[in-house]
Amino acid sequence: MTDIREDPALADLIASLTRDVSNFPEHGVRFKDLTPLFADRTAMRAVSDALADISAGVDLVAGIESRGSLVAAAVAARLGTGVLSIRKEGKLPPPVLRESYQREYGPAAMEIPADGLDLRGSNIMIVDDVVATGGTLGAAERLVRRAGANVAGAAVLVEITALGGRDALAPLIVYSLSRV
Repeated sequence: MTDIREDPALADLIASLTRDVSNFPEHGVRFKDLTPLFADRTAMRAVSDALADISAGVDLVAGIESRGSLVAAAVAARLGTGVLSIRKEGKLPPPVLRESYQREYGPAAMEIPADGLDLRGSNIMIVDDVVATGGTLGAAERLVRRAGANVAGAAVLVEITALGGRDALAPLIVYSLSRV
């Protein structure tokens, strides 16, 4: 499903504060570095507000480590909800739920705690900085669903359209603030 919440002024702001880095983290990959955006209080507030509007009504905001967790925490604070950090493999103490996936440049896995959280029936928005191939968001969706939660959708700051992530994630609703 397509749901693009692109506001031209916000998209321009995101683009102006995105640094393109060629051949990182692997040769042939063009990395979208949003560090300048995160450091800019006006831009961070604007993207947090836009994502909070999209996420209104959810019980919890889940962010994908590491940059997605930064944004998810800001969105959760705006909404008055909790935040779930979906962590890279090996960063959490056991027991964990783990989901493997394929990134643009190789295999990876992410985890959430298998106990101590009761996500059953929760309505969760998954937030990340960028969607490229859809591998990371797809794995996050599967992981959250395995924990018994409902996934309201995924929301990202930047969508790299040429890599087909939106199509790979169907029928998940994907909201993007900007597209390149």
